[in-house]
Amino acid sequence: MIGSDGEQLGIMSRAEALERANDAGVDLVEISPNADPPVAKIIDWGKYQYQKMKEQQKNRKSSKQSELKQMRFGLKIGSGDLEIKLRKIRSFLQEGHKVRIQIFYRGREMAHKELGYDMINKIATMLEDDAVMEQQPQMAGRNLSVVIRSK
Repeated sequence: MIGSDGEQLGIMSRAEALERANDAGVDLVEISPNADPPVAKIIDWGKYQYQKMKEQQKNRKSSKQSELKQMRFGLKIGSGDLEIKLRKIRSFLQEGHKVRIQIFYRGREMAHKELGYDMINKIATMLEDDAVMEQQPQMAGRNLSVVIRSK
């Protein structure tokens, strides 16, 4: 038997344990019923449940699920715009997210798909200190995409 303050009270009868719990104004909770003799604890059940729930919320909050962020690039992007987008990608990677880089083709640009692959390689070399590609670039309709994650 374990008291509400954590002290071990030793072996006692069920009736005596219930009486002690009633005197203290708290509950008698069976912790491990399969033990010989069964182990019970004198605690405030509502407070115990509240603390358990708060602990679970804290664990859920700390184990944040990583999202898949997306950044789209046109083939004719300027160097300044490219730098700004790369800075944003680096911030996503530092937060622990994966990033899908997507190159989109407009009109006649589809005739020169190799330009998109060149752009992906250029971006990959600029991000090589921070990220690694998960798979090879893939074409899907008018988009060329690749997923990267932090090293």
